[in-house]
Amino acid sequence: MAFKPLHDRVLVRRVEGEEKTKGGLIIPDSAKEKPAEGEVISVGEGARKDSGELIAPAVKAGDRILFGKWSGTEVTIDGAELLIMKESDILGIIA
Repeated sequence: MAFKPLHDRVLVRRVEGEEKTKGGLIIPDSAKEKPAEGEVISVGEGARKDSGELIAPAVKAGDRILFGKWSGTEVTIDGAELLIMKESDILGIIA
């Protein structure tokens, strides 16, 4: 993939949600919510302080993350549905 986010932006691939409920019912696509969990694909170099000093990002490629329901901008790159969001939209890293 030939895309590198700028500044404090992060490129994320959503992780697909469950296909069935705990009781075994299959959830149709129209009833599924978009997952708020994803995998970091690429990270920008980081934000800058007013002094010009670089603030390194806290996430790296390969991290599994949680983000807000309405976070990011949906884009299609090389046929894949991805999200570009600010690092501040990320709620946490799943260990």
